[in-house]
Amino acid sequence: MKIVIATDSYKGSNSAEQVCLAIKEGMQRILGEQEYHIVPIADGGEGTTDTVVRALGGEKRRCRVTDPLGRTVEAEWGMLPGQKAVLEMAAASGLPLVPENKRDPSLSTTYGTGELMKAALDAGCKEILLGIGGSATNDGGAGMAQALGISLKDKSGNEIKRGGAALLSLDSIDVSRMDPRIKDIKLITACDVTNPLCGPQGASATYGPQKGASPAMVKELDRALAHYAEIVERDLHVSIAELPGSGAAGGLGGGLVGLLGAELRPGIDAVLSMLDFSELVRDADLVITGEGKLDRQTPFGKVPAGVALWTKRAGEIPVIAIVGDIGDDFEAVYDVGIDAVISTVNRAMTLAEAMEKGRGLLVETGERVARLLTIGKRLAV
Repeated sequence: MKIVIATDSYKGSNSAEQVCLAIKEGMQRILGEQEYHIVPIADGGEGTTDTVVRALGGEKRRCRVTDPLGRTVEAEWGMLPGQKAVLEMAAASGLPLVPENKRDPSLSTTYGTGELMKAALDAGCKEILLGIGGSATNDGGAGMAQALGISLKDKSGNEIKRGGAALLSLDSIDVSRMDPRIKDIKLITACDVTNPLCGPQGASATYGPQKGASPAMVKELDRALAHYAEIVERDLHVSIAELPGSGAAGGLGGGLVGLLGAELRPGIDAVLSMLDFSELVRDADLVITGEGKLDRQTPFGKVPAGVALWTKRAGEIPVIAIVGDIGDDFEAVYDVGIDAVISTVNRAMTLAEAMEKGRGLLVETGERVARLLTIGKRLAV
């Protein structure tokens, strides 16, 4: 029997790989040695580099980049077989890099993300998967663009300063000196939101406050991004203001499309595509997926939903979700291809206890699933 175990992490408890291995251990108690395929999954956010590097047999590399405040930090990225790379913008421009008392999206920059991309280009990569979750920035990817040689000038012909507020002074965009290697690569952006660049649902209004923006700053940043979108459309003939996903990562999604011609894809789809997941599950007998909490939000781009959808495209293969917590309206997951949901919690317990005993509960649940499979096999006969 071929069993594919492809789960997300249980945040704060077990990594995606640990979850997969624990479930396998439990199943082996009953089923013994089968053809198990362990596939830790991430959705383009935190953990994506680790997941893809492990799955494809790549290697992690480190480089010195500029953090959101302009300081130098060391960032990690993944070099993959076939001249491919996987990057997380949060490694260079993420919110955790900025102390709470210094968070200011009017000043923070994505310059380091551009440097991270340049490191992949220097290594000879022809395809880049860039996860853009967890940003500390609101500059529309302007800093990233400048790091890659794109000129963003004010009316005096000087380069605009770094940070989201500086976009108000933008007068022209010149891509003639952009790193020429950008034109020769496939740039896929893993994006898990559909927010437009500007307006009530835009980058500034939706995500600015969590990055340190006051109400007044939110208005200023929204005007800055709207002005930025006008210049991008005038000079580069690309409309990004209302593009779904353009508001991701403080407008980095829009900048990647407008300035670099990137492709925006749902995070889980981008990751599963790079893992060639359709081929992996094509002849599987069972797929097991999961996450820490499964609820009404799961069908909207979360790992279990993506795994199930991709599995069903490959054939009528049963999909079981093993989860820590079953939330409200979880039944919605049945519509995206999950056939059964099983919680690891075996009795009343606090969240703290469930997390502390996480691995043991996963092993036990894997065993329970295997026992149900043997019952099903006997009934089928």
